[in-house]
Amino acid sequence: MTSGRQIMARDWEENPPGAEDLVLVAILNTPRDLEIAQTLGWYRIPLVTAPRTVRVDWLAFYLPAPFGEYRWTVRYLAEVRGYELRTRRELLFRETDHERVDEPYFKMQLGPVLELSPPITSRSWRRFTFLFTTGDRLLNAVDLTDLTIPQSQIRARLLRERAGSIPSTQIPL
Repeated sequence: MTSGRQIMARDWEENPPGAEDLVLVAILNTPRDLEIAQTLGWYRIPLVTAPRTVRVDWLAFYLPAPFGEYRWTVRYLAEVRGYELRTRRELLFRETDHERVDEPYFKMQLGPVLELSPPITSRSWRRFTFLFTTGDRLLNAVDLTDLTIPQSQIRARLLRERAGSIPSTQIPL
């Protein structure tokens, strides 16, 4: 299937997601989180709310209301190059008074943040924490609802192959 979507790379050569690549769509809560992903090359996921697996090939980012005119779109993506467990204190050392300062987070290490053109839109605000999709669905989606993988053996297989990556919440840090 030919993609109608382009990956906008600036000064680098990046390969787009492969058709079978597993993509995790995650919410970028604030423009500051986008800045961290773009400049420092990481994204954080609280262990307590993490999806069944974080062993994915790509992260795509859904932008909520704080992004103004870009809200309710999947506009950016980045290749996942690794992950590790860190406390919030280790990741955001200036936020020592945050209520979850000592809780564990996955630090997702990212390649360059790329822009989807055109972005994937949502007709209205959507409530979700994480959404799994494939590279093919990401590159061919018109609306956010097009990203959903049907409840089928394909989704189960993708998640089962990678599910061994979730550590127990009892891991001492």
